[in-house]
Amino acid sequence: MSRLRHLHRDREGAALIEFALVAPVLLLMLLGMFDMGYNYYIQSQLHGSVLRAARDSGIEGAENRRQAIDDRVAEAVRDIVPQARLDFDRRAYAKFADVEQPEDYTDINGNSICDEGEPFEDANGNGQWDQDRGAAGMGGARDVILYSVTITYRRPFGVSRFIGLPEDFSTTATTVLRNQPWAAQNADTDVARCL
Repeated sequence: MSRLRHLHRDREGAALIEFALVAPVLLLMLLGMFDMGYNYYIQSQLHGSVLRAARDSGIEGAENRRQAIDDRVAEAVRDIVPQARLDFDRRAYAKFADVEQPEDYTDINGNSICDEGEPFEDANGNGQWDQDRGAAGMGGARDVILYSVTITYRRPFGVSRFIGLPEDFSTTATTVLRNQPWAAQNADTDVARCL
């Protein structure tokens, strides 16, 4: 009976109980920080690879090496995330101001929609009005290229199901560069003087 009277004052084992209450929260925070750090590292690797690939894509003859350029990006990412899925997209524009802009059209009825029968400028040559005037592909000399790579992979630390995040993480790296003027490099250019 005397043991029961002293039980409410006994503090042995209190640290163990407190740790058992705090440990899940601490572990969840640590795993969340690892997940964030891992994702930022992947994003950094992807952005660097995309910049290098875009520079390589802007030189003459790059269309013939397109797969090799994309493979180098995939290899750099898969060195860290072997199961990553990569989606590549290139769009060519005449000038920087055209990037991700809709094709121009005449809005005859004033409803801010390109309706059937309204004239439009087919900037990408596909025969239909588009919300993005870019033409698919690597473009030609002096074209502006929007190069995007999206990667998707399963989160490695499994913390997502505990905090309501999707199991898969996805990020996109994008850069815009102008192709070199290779078509004009071999042409003789006349030099004139201003009057």
